[in-house]
Parts: sequence; C-alpha cells; structure tokens
Amino acid sequence: MKFVRFILIILFFSAVIVSCQKDQNVDLSLPKATKADTSDNSGNFFAVKGTLNVTVNDSTYTFDATKDSIAFINVNIDSNKYFGITAINKAHTVSFGISSPGFAAPDIVNGIAGGQLLFSADSKHVQQYALTNSEIPGEDNQIMLKEYMKDSVLTKGTFSATMVNKTVSHDQPAQIVQGNFNLRIK
Repeated sequence: MKFVRFILIILFFSAVIVSCQKDQNVDLSLPKATKADTSDNSGNFFAVKGTLNVTVNDSTYTFDATKDSIAFINVNIDSNKYFGITAINKAHTVSFGISSPGFAAPDIVNGIAGGQLLFSADSKHVQQYALTNSEIPGEDNQIMLKEYMKDSVLTKGTFSATMVNKTVSHDQPAQIVQGNFNLRIK
C-alpha cells in the first residue's frame, strides 16, 4: 500500500511540475534552472539542457530537456526524504519517473523505491511498466548519481530498475529498464 501511495505522490508531483512549466511558458534558454512550483520548493528543478535516456527491451527513449519536461525532485513524505527524476515528452506520449529514499548527493549509489514508465499512443492504448521486487540474477534496482548540483550540472548518472509490464498478463516476466541522464541547470 505504501508503494502505491508513493507512486501516486510521484505522479502528482510530475503532473504539477509539468503543468506549471507549460502554464508558465518557461523559456528554456535561460542561463539558470527554473525552480519547480511545488508545495515544498527545496531543491526541485527543471533541467534546461541535457538528456534522459530510458532503454526497455530493444528500444531507447530519449527525453531532451530543451523540448521535453524533465525535473529533478526532492520530496518529504511523512518525514521520509526521497529524490528522483520525472519526465514527460512534449507530445505527452511517454512519461517516466524513478525515486530513491534519502538525500541526493554526488558519488552515491542508492536503491530505487518507486518507478513507472508509461507509453500512450492514445487514451485507449496505454502501456504501463512499474517497479517490481522480482529478482533477476545480477540486477539491482539502483540509481547512481555521479554528479549533483555542481557548476552547471543539475545531475548526471545512471540507473537500472526491474520493471514489469502491468498492461499484459500477470505472468509477464520482469524486465530490466536501464538509463542514463546528464541534466544541466545552465
């Protein structure tokens, strides 16, 4: 139940961040990061440059901060701290989010507490991948921040998450979703 609540909170923050960015008509060429408009403005930023790449099966999806919405978020839920990355493409057909417990910092490897990847060709055809605890030998749900809030870098790193496609039969095997990000605030 906590996992479901956590995913819903992440999706809520994603929607708030994306809607605020679109409503404010943010100029992504600004030389500094645009602070996200949330109830707790401590460290939530839109990336203004850079990419987030997400690979599932044989496909790689690239979010480009100059045209898509990518945010680095810090959340406090019931006195528990989480950080994560959330993104949605300009066409609103692909969205992604992962979160990790604790504080963001450079040179850390941390577990992933929640994650979701959504594809939608239209409102009737949605594919949903969600984080699962299914074990795949040699794979851990983890995020590595190589850099964080240094000079013009918002964050840079990699992640690997075990996810299952929730829109197909319940016997669907878990899959590895991997990615990398290099996001800039200037």
